Amino acid sequence: MNLYPKQRWALKKANKRINIWHGSVRSGKTVNVDFAFLKAIGKEEKNLPPDAIDVVIGKTLGSLKRNVINPICNLLGGEAKYYSGKQELHIWNNVIHTIGANDERAVGKIQGSTIRKALCDELTLWPETFFKMLDSRLSLECSQLFGSTNPGSPNHYLKVDYLNRENILDLSSFHFVIDDNIFLPKKYIQEIKKSYTGLWHRRYILGLWCVAEGAIYDFFNEDLHTLLKCPKAIYYILAVDYGTANPFAALLMGVNHNTKPKIWAEQEYYFDSKKEQHQKTDGEYSADLKDFCAEHLGRNWQQKVMKVYLDPSAESFQIQLERDGFLGVTEADNAVMDGLRTKATMLKSGEYAISMNCPNYIKEMYGYSWDNKAQLRGIDQPKKEGDHLQDAGRYGVHSEFGGDSSDIYAMTTM
Repeated sequence: MNLYPKQRWALKKANKRINIWHGSVRSGKTVNVDFAFLKAIGKEEKNLPPDAIDVVIGKTLGSLKRNVINPICNLLGGEAKYYSGKQELHIWNNVIHTIGANDERAVGKIQGSTIRKALCDELTLWPETFFKMLDSRLSLECSQLFGSTNPGSPNHYLKVDYLNRENILDLSSFHFVIDDNIFLPKKYIQEIKKSYTGLWHRRYILGLWCVAEGAIYDFFNEDLHTLLKCPKAIYYILAVDYGTANPFAALLMGVNHNTKPKIWAEQEYYFDSKKEQHQKTDGEYSADLKDFCAEHLGRNWQQKVMKVYLDPSAESFQIQLERDGFLGVTEADNAVMDGLRTKATMLKSGEYAISMNCPNYIKEMYGYSWDNKAQLRGIDQPKKEGDHLQDAGRYGVHSEFGGDSSDIYAMTTM
């Protein structure tokens, strides 16, 4: 595989203990890190302790397989093989351990290890405790870390404790933007630049470490992003944000891959137990959703609602829905920032819209904003206010389309 000039330059310079590529999507960061890691593990190291290991680490094993393992196996052919049961990647004569750094508990996966080489994907999504533990395990004279990431908050620990101290630490950083990638078609670059807005444009196109502030969907415009009449759906999904003391919210969402929009919020269900001064049981909510679907889709609604994306914390309600005959009940993908990005991208591109039959949801769009206090800690998260239909919408859109492999959503490859 060819590398463009800036990639070749970075590959030569990536000889420090910690080497980090950061910047925009589709700029060639991940490929460059892959090559640097392969180059490093191909070197023979003398007098290695018997317990020294090489590791490949991502936010989750699923994202790691998609972003790193599969491309490496495709590149090396029979010289690389992934054993998912063992969670091992075998390259040449090296056994490389694959690890997900999903939460604080992941620290135990590397605690006590002696790490020679580490390939690290999606660094800004890792817990600080895990990264700091990994740093402490790079204890050999030949230990090296090769990592890639899109930018986050300027208060993020990776920016404050590492990138900002490049001249003090044994660290090299490489900033890439999408225009660096000479292998991408110019038309594609123009289109992907237009598909992002606000925070996501600044971070994922310009490659800037900037604060998430103000309204999350600051571009939202009822004239552009709402529907008076919905397209004909091929099937429907039900997206549910479960609440007992908090409001219970659900969206009936139409899907048709051959129309624009591809997915839309067609009807809303909203029950605020505090406002109504009584709570409902799981059985009552399930019955309500049956009536809700039947009211809008007719008596044969079960033949039309093919999936139910449910708040992952609502285990008891999932059981209730399955008992009551709902099909395709599954935990929603609750990756908050990825979900917000998918939803914003599809709104901007016209592939997602909201029916005027969802007045509460539309109202929430205007008040949905970033949590300024969390930003001081370097954490991107929305305020937990007026967000129940927002969460339901994110569950539906991201769970159904967040894994789309088309260019518009290809965030971490290249």
